[in-house]
Amino acid sequence: MRVLLTGGAGFIGRHVLRELLARGHAVRVLDSLRPDVHANGETAPLDGADLLVADVRDAEAIDRALKGVEAVLHLAAKVGLGVDVSDLPDYASSNDVGAAEILAGMARAKVTHLTLASSMVVYGEGVGHCAEHGAVRPGPRIESELKQGHFEPPCPHCGKPLATALVDEDTAFDPRNAYATSKLAQEYYASNWARVTGGSVAALRYHNVYGPGMPRDTPYAGVASIFTSALKNGEAPRVFEDGRMRRDFVHVRDIAAATVTACEAHRDGVRAFNVGSGTPRTVGDMALALAQALKGPLPIVTGGYRLGDVRHITADSSRLRRELGWQPQVDFADGMKELAGI
Repeated sequence: MRVLLTGGAGFIGRHVLRELLARGHAVRVLDSLRPDVHANGETAPLDGADLLVADVRDAEAIDRALKGVEAVLHLAAKVGLGVDVSDLPDYASSNDVGAAEILAGMARAKVTHLTLASSMVVYGEGVGHCAEHGAVRPGPRIESELKQGHFEPPCPHCGKPLATALVDEDTAFDPRNAYATSKLAQEYYASNWARVTGGSVAALRYHNVYGPGMPRDTPYAGVASIFTSALKNGEAPRVFEDGRMRRDFVHVRDIAAATVTACEAHRDGVRAFNVGSGTPRTVGDMALALAQALKGPLPIVTGGYRLGDVRHITADSSRLRRELGWQPQVDFADGMKELAGI
């Protein structure tokens, strides 16, 4: 199959590219090499793929990129939380308009299969379980409470503590930052496109991705990369809040396998799939595992916070396993050692 991979020069994109090539697909990469991700607008060679350097908002470039293509994997995006209101236009332009241009181009080229890189951030705080009220959505985080070190969101009905729960794909949306809003918009645009064209969409809601090739010391570095970078500089990783924020850390090779599997196997209608390891861990767990692997200083819990962060978000990825036969392969401990370079 001949596929177009947008964002194929990025962290996740390179792993998806390797997986596509390993499975015998012909790949064309469309990437803008934006300087906030690629220093000096440069990238290492993408062996085995054609590279078209252009922006996903460039309709003419999209038409060139889609010639002869049978399916699109759309990964290109501005990532990160979006910590300032001034970030909003770039997220809306890069992600919302970018996805819309890709979809319009696919309609012109009559390409009917889309695999979309979405994110678990569309769920916000997800769901919690109250002993009295059952499954509930945690309320908005209140800065005055965070300043006092009250990090756990209470039940919005009775104020009692909530137990954490896995989110499935039917969990209501609750985007709480600019990036989350833009990823949700991409899913809606893709659904609009599919309804009109009869195309298929697999929206993969990636959870916390880590692994070799992660960007370091940039606004887009994930927490694992930030911790690793600090430890390799002889510094203790600094963990926000109390370190007990629960996440689902999933290795980038497992993400790549899930993405390519969805491209190959999902060919009917619009379907969302969580992509996670299935084993929740805390951010503190990750920091400690990396510190031990690198024999560096133990993590420091700072009590700091970012209002746009969520407290807990962990995945139920059973739909992906059940319907597409995907299984994560990389053990967390092994993945931490690999990330540490051991």
